[in-house]
Amino acid sequence: MSSWTGRTAVEIAAAVRERRVTPREVVVDHLDRIARLDGRIGAFRSVRAAAARAEADEVGARGDLARLPLAGVPVAVKDNLPVRGETMRVGSTATPDTPAVEDHVTVARLRAAGAVVVGLTQVPELCVFGTTDGVHGTARNPWDTSRSAGGSSGGSAAAVAAGFAPLALGNDGMGSLRIPAAVCGLVTVKPGHGTVPAGIGDGAWFGMAENGPLATTVADARLMLSVLADTDVPGAGEPGVRRIAVSLRSPLAGVPVAAPYADAVREAAAVLAGAGHRVRRAEPPYPLSLGVTALTHWTAGTAVDARGLDPRLLDRRTRVHAAVGRRFVTAARSGAARERLRRRLEPFLTEYDVLLTPALARRSPRSAPWHRRGWLRNLLANTAYAPLTPPWNLTGWPAMTVPLGALPSGAPTAVQLVGRPGTEGRLLALAEQLEESRPWRRGGGPPLG
Repeated sequence: MSSWTGRTAVEIAAAVRERRVTPREVVVDHLDRIARLDGRIGAFRSVRAAAARAEADEVGARGDLARLPLAGVPVAVKDNLPVRGETMRVGSTATPDTPAVEDHVTVARLRAAGAVVVGLTQVPELCVFGTTDGVHGTARNPWDTSRSAGGSSGGSAAAVAAGFAPLALGNDGMGSLRIPAAVCGLVTVKPGHGTVPAGIGDGAWFGMAENGPLATTVADARLMLSVLADTDVPGAGEPGVRRIAVSLRSPLAGVPVAAPYADAVREAAAVLAGAGHRVRRAEPPYPLSLGVTALTHWTAGTAVDARGLDPRLLDRRTRVHAAVGRRFVTAARSGAARERLRRRLEPFLTEYDVLLTPALARRSPRSAPWHRRGWLRNLLANTAYAPLTPPWNLTGWPAMTVPLGALPSGAPTAVQLVGRPGTEGRLLALAEQLEESRPWRRGGGPPLG
C-alpha cells in the first residue's frame, strides 16, 4: 500500500472525496512519518496522535464529505493560535498552561472544510524572532538541518517541508510566514489586511500580523487561502500582461543581498518576461527611516504581547525586546508612520502592478540556541538575513514567497512577489507561471531521502 505522505492537499482531498482512501489512512501515514523523523527536525511542540485519528474518523463519517475542499487533509497549526482542547504556549513557559475552549476562527474554517489538525508547531518565544528555538525545542530546515527553519512560523514550515503535513497554518507580522517559507522551499501568501481573520494575540501587532498558508505548491496555497478567507481566490489566467518592477537591493541600507538570492530574482524576471509581462529594473522609494520604523513596531508589538506575563520566565532576548518596545507602543498604535510609508510607496505600486524582490538576503542562521544569546546578537542576525519582508507588513499589502533556485548546499532559494491590496490572486497566478517554468523539488529535503 502506497503512503499518502508527500502528496499534495489537492490530491489527498480528491482521493478522500472519491473514497479511494479514508481520512484515517491519510492521517495515520502522516503521524507515522512524524514519529519516525521529527526527532531530527523539531517541527512540533505537540502531536495530536490520538485526537487526530478520532477526528479523521469523524471527517470520514460526514454526510457532506464529497463537498469538502480539504477532505481528510492533515494540517499543522502554529502554536500561537488556539486549538480547542490544546494548550497554546507561544514558545514560552510564561504563558498559561490551560487548554483552549474553542478554535481560532481560521482553525475552525480549516476543520469545517474537512482538514484534520495533527499537531501544534514550534515557535520562538512570543513569535518575536526569525529563528525558531526555545524552551520547547528547535525547528531545523529539513533541507539542511545545520540551519534554522527560520521564524517565527519555523515549525509550521519545517512540518510541511519534511512531509509531516501537506499544509500548515502560520502567521506573519514582520515576515514570519515568508521567511521560513523561503528557508524551507515552500509557497506562502501573507494576505493583505482584512483578507483573512487575524485575531493573533492582543491586536495582531497593531494590525500588521496576518494568518496564511504554507504549502509545497501554488495550487495548495490557493486552496488553503480560499478556505481561510472564506471566498474563492482567482485561479490561473488572472495575470494578463503585468508591469513588473524588479529590485535586487535590500530596503535597509548597508545590508547586502547574497548572489544566490539575487540570481533567483534575475531568473524569475527572465521567466516572467518570457511569459509576456513587461519587466524592468526599478527600485521602490524606501525611506532611510524604514529601519527605525520597522524596529519600533517590531519591539512595540512584543511589549504588548508580554504584558501580564512573568518577566522572570521570559528569555533575556525577549525581555530586552519588550523593554525597548514599551516606549514606542503609543506611537505604533497611532499608525502615523505606517500611513506615511503607504503614501510614499503607493505611487510606485500604481506605476507597477507587482514588485519582484529576493525573499531573503542570505541563508538562515545556524541551528543553535539563539534564545540563550543576547538581544543585539539576535537583532543583527535577523536583520542580516531577512530585511526584505517588513515593509509589506507596515503597509498591510499582500506579499508572497515562491521557491526558485538553490544554494550551493542544495537548499532552496526563493523570491518575493508584492502587490497592491486585493491582488492575492494576481500574485498566485504569477507564482503559478514561475512554478510551471521552473518547477521546484517539493518538500522532504535531502536529509529525509
